[in-house]
This record gives sequence, C-alpha cells and structure tokens, in this order.
Amino acid sequence: MGAGKRGVLTTAVTVVCAVTVLAAPGTAFAAPTPPPDPGATASVTVVTSDQELEAVRKKLEKLYRAAAKATDEYNAAEEKAKLQTAQVVRLAKRIVEGREKLAGLKDRAGAAAAAQYRGGGLPPEAHLVLSDDPQDFLDGAGRVRQGEHATRGLIGEMTRTQQDLEQYAEDARVQMRKLEAGRKAKAAAQKRIEKQIEAAEKLEAELEQEEKERLARLELRAAARAQAGWLSSGVLDDITARATEQGRKAVAYATAQIGKPYQWGAEGPNTFDCSGLTSQAWLSAGRAIPRTSQQQWQQLTRVGIKDMRPGDLIIYWDDASHVGMYVGDGTMVHAPRPGRTVTLAGAGSMPILGVVRPDPATGPDEGPRAPTAR
Repeated sequence: MGAGKRGVLTTAVTVVCAVTVLAAPGTAFAAPTPPPDPGATASVTVVTSDQELEAVRKKLEKLYRAAAKATDEYNAAEEKAKLQTAQVVRLAKRIVEGREKLAGLKDRAGAAAAAQYRGGGLPPEAHLVLSDDPQDFLDGAGRVRQGEHATRGLIGEMTRTQQDLEQYAEDARVQMRKLEAGRKAKAAAQKRIEKQIEAAEKLEAELEQEEKERLARLELRAAARAQAGWLSSGVLDDITARATEQGRKAVAYATAQIGKPYQWGAEGPNTFDCSGLTSQAWLSAGRAIPRTSQQQWQQLTRVGIKDMRPGDLIIYWDDASHVGMYVGDGTMVHAPRPGRTVTLAGAGSMPILGVVRPDPATGPDEGPRAPTAR
C-alpha cells in the first residue's frame, strides 16, 4: 500500500476512533461506588404518624421528580451525541474521499508536467520556426491552448478540493468539540440522577416494613384524590375521540410492557423510563417522535384535553418532566419512577401540563373505540 493511501486510512481511523470514545455510554463516566464500611451501621428512623409519613412521601416525590428532570437532560444529551457522532462519521468519510480525489488530481497534474517536459517545453513560436508545415504548427498551437485550458481547470479543481478538505476538517473539529461538551453534560446529568435516587432510596431504607406499607397506601390515596378531582370536572364527558390505527398500535405496545421495571435512560426491551416507553411505543407504530418528555412537549402538536384520544401523550408537571400515554376511559400507561414498574394509572393522578399528539395529520378511523384497561 502506498504512503498516500496509508495516510488517508490513518486519518479516517483516527477520526472514527475519537468519535467512538466521545460517544461512549454515560455509564463510562460514573465514578466507582466506594465499598461499604464494614463498621458502619444503618440508622433506622421509626416514623409513627401519618403526618410524618406524608412528609416522607412529599420528600420522595420531590427527589424522584428531580431525578426525572435530570434523566431528561441525560437523554437529550445522548440523542445529541448520536446525531453529532453520525455527522463526524460523514465528515470523516468526506475527508477520506477528498484526499483520494486530491491525490488523483495531483497525479494528473504530474502527468501533464511530464508530458510538457518531454515536449521540450518550447513555446509555440519556436515550434513555428522549426516546423516545415504551417498547418502542423496551427494544429499544435490549438492543442497547446487546449492543454493550457485543461491545466487551468485542473489547478482550479485542485484548489477547490483543498478548500473543501479544510472546511470538512474544521466542521469535524466543531462537531468533536460539541461531542466533548455533550459528554460532560451527560456525565453531569448522570451524577445528578444518581444523587437524587440514592437520597430517595436511603430515605426509604430508613423505614420499617410496616411504615413502607403505610407509605404505599398514602401514595395510592394521593393519586386517587388527584384522579377524583380531575374526573369531578366532567372532563370524561368531553373526551369522545377514537384512536387512529397508529394510535391503537402504540397503545398495544405500551400496555404490553406492563410489569417491566423502570430504569432511567432505558428504551427497552426489558426496562424503560417514561419517555423511553412512549417514544418506543410510537416507533413500533411506525412514527418516530422525540426521545424526551420535554422534547415531546416542545415539538409535538398540542391538543386540548377534551380532544384527547388513545395514543396521545399526557405531559405532567410544570417542567414537563414526566409523560404517560392515554389509553382511554380516563386511564394512562406509564413508567413511573425507580423502584416501580410500567403500570396503568389515572390520567389525572398527577398535575397535567398538557397533551400532545404524535399523529396530528391522521384523523380518527370509523372503527370501534380502542379497548381500554381500568
């Protein structure tokens, strides 16, 4: 293999290897967990009143919401890294192709220079003096002019190719800097997620089993109160829209995941976070949607609650940090939080920010109402 080819391949391999390092999963940047101190003993806080347990419930809710928000940031950084990685790979390919093209142009230029050298490099006037036939001279002069024009074109093409290579290289450097910034943002988000979840798990671990059971009942009561308040507004009286074909497929996928564990950053097939579930459900229905709940809220078509239909996404909390999929009859399916599994819940069991529709261009079909679970 020639030195030029080796240089081209070395450049491509170097760029792609750099991309691979920068695009590695966020878990690669997590600090190792220190081993437990064998001499340490877990403190146990005995909570005796429902009032104190309610304070614990609200604290847990706050911690898990903070973790959900950080998870959205992590997922957004991950999606950006995928796009930037693909862009750098495309640029690396262009750089390789451009260098091969430039090498070919240089070979052509060298051949042209060698041909001129073999011809003695004499000007057309000298050829006229030396020629016995004026017609031969005119023919030769024409070829000389054609050669000069071709040479100028070759030089121009070489210049443009060199400029393209420089631009590709600069674009690749910009994308690599973005990848590095994204890696840091993803690692920072991961640390925030782990910190919030660790604090929540520590808080729960301090409860006795009987207290954990009472806490679970308090959580169910709080959700039931919120759902009852939502239903008492008569909202279901206005919700009559039927699911589209794509919507039914998305609902079928999401409900088929019931019972699978929540895992932040996960998109299946065995674990999910909230937006991982909704994005994969719609992807299974043939429609790609944004990855995070905040992006879903920002980029998908918004509809009123009274116009909601199965398959639509319900965005929760004022920071759009949670999302579930409406399945009908006032029910939604979602991946709640760490320590929980994909489940059905009341659509109004949490504060609703709004509703978005992944398939706005498709009207409801004329078939039966989509089956729902209670």
